[in-house]
Amino acid sequence: MAPPTPTRHRRRGHDPESVLSIAVGVFNERGYDGTSMEDLARALGVTKSAIYYHVPGKEQLLARALDRALDGLFAMVADERAASGTAIERLEWVVRQSVRILIDRLPYVTLLLRVRGNSATEQAALGRRREFDRFVSHLVKEAAADGSIRPDVDPALVTRLLFGTVNSITEWYQPARGASAEDLADALLKMTFDGLRGRPAA
Repeated sequence: MAPPTPTRHRRRGHDPESVLSIAVGVFNERGYDGTSMEDLARALGVTKSAIYYHVPGKEQLLARALDRALDGLFAMVADERAASGTAIERLEWVVRQSVRILIDRLPYVTLLLRVRGNSATEQAALGRRREFDRFVSHLVKEAAADGSIRPDVDPALVTRLLFGTVNSITEWYQPARGASAEDLADALLKMTFDGLRGRPAA
């Protein structure tokens, strides 16, 4: 009896999710523009033609990766907890959730923060980022208007500094040795909001 025909080991068990995950790692290491399909094939341990079994090309992988980061943020924006309660409560919740999303989707958020608009895909991602920034800026303005945070700090500057701090986590955080997302969010909120909160009139 003839031995069974071997399965398609040339793809080494890769599915669209594993292809995307490995590709994002290569993009973050080499830079998207500096990554070729040959680089991706080498990282995956397959031929270039095998990659096309899963995805039409490099830019489609980039688009899927950026959507993975952005979809998490916009799911948060759509959550009722981002729309109910006082402005300061909503702002604190959004910051806390942003840290959680960043840690949960660290490679994807890292890639998002490095795009510069060099293609239509990157420009679309930057447009969605600006939309999220406007949402946060509106929350900051609401909190300033109702006296929840200090009125003597420019809301636009608060937004940039606050999320600049959140985004900086991608530059140094190591999941194997770092604090939990909850620990990071607690520390960030204590450092920023204790200084931002408005003080009752004497």
